[in-house]
Amino acid sequence: MGDAFTRDAVRVFAKRHGVRLGACPAIAPRRPTGLKPYQQRLFPDPQPIVDRLGREFFLTLPNSPGVYRMHDASGQVIYVGKAKNLRRRLCSYRVANPERMARRTLRLLRLVARIEWESCADESSALQREAELLLEIKPRFNRAGVWRGPRRSVAWRCEASGFCLRIVDAVEEGWGSIGPYGAYVRRLHRVLVRRVWCHLNAKRGVAGMPAGWTRGLHGPDVTLRVTDVAESFAVQRLVELSLHGHVEALAQWNCSSEHPFERSWWEEDLEFFKEHSRFAEGVGVALSLARTP
Repeated sequence: MGDAFTRDAVRVFAKRHGVRLGACPAIAPRRPTGLKPYQQRLFPDPQPIVDRLGREFFLTLPNSPGVYRMHDASGQVIYVGKAKNLRRRLCSYRVANPERMARRTLRLLRLVARIEWESCADESSALQREAELLLEIKPRFNRAGVWRGPRRSVAWRCEASGFCLRIVDAVEEGWGSIGPYGAYVRRLHRVLVRRVWCHLNAKRGVAGMPAGWTRGLHGPDVTLRVTDVAESFAVQRLVELSLHGHVEALAQWNCSSEHPFERSWWEEDLEFFKEHSRFAEGVGVALSLARTP
């Protein structure tokens, strides 16, 4: 009786005065069995960037694609990033929540003294600009993209076993290909595999893909089975037209159902093809068609 009264009194006091309770079992709200308990805090999470830059800085950010550079107190660039929406991306750094952020990110936020940003025409332009800055500056908190890796291409061909999609260092004769790319080649390959799978397996869709395939765990060499040779060549033609940026071809990709989950994947992949055609023009990649009988 006394313990229950004490817990209730503390909760009423905290609610009345706007105090967040600590994660103390004696006073924390009771949670149903089987649910993960949440942690309430007596003190709010730190906001080191807000304390240094002020809230007005975040109000001046545009809702457009772009890149940003984070500087430390000495003026050195310690992190470079790109964003589809600069305001939304940089606002995500306001609260340094140790339960939601990696320790490396928390260390970064404690060191940031200034942030510079520049708008870009679209996300593809932002991605290209980020790649240039990473190779030029090599910030200490960036891991990917700071060194120029091997440049590879995505290749495809119709075979007796099905429609093949590969990441290759050198394109063999008779294969269609696009490239070369850096790390971007893995994302392009992953989208092509997902979209061809859903086109050939419309009833199964993304939800019916083999385990790990949505995260790119299918590896660099994938063969997708087809019912007949004509269907395989139709898919090949659709891939080549989509990589060319033909709007009519994009509308021909099958969407397995009108379920929001499947629809969101379909729309995201089609938007990727549109951005890819602009990105490919910017970096100067070559598209070669596969040989057909």
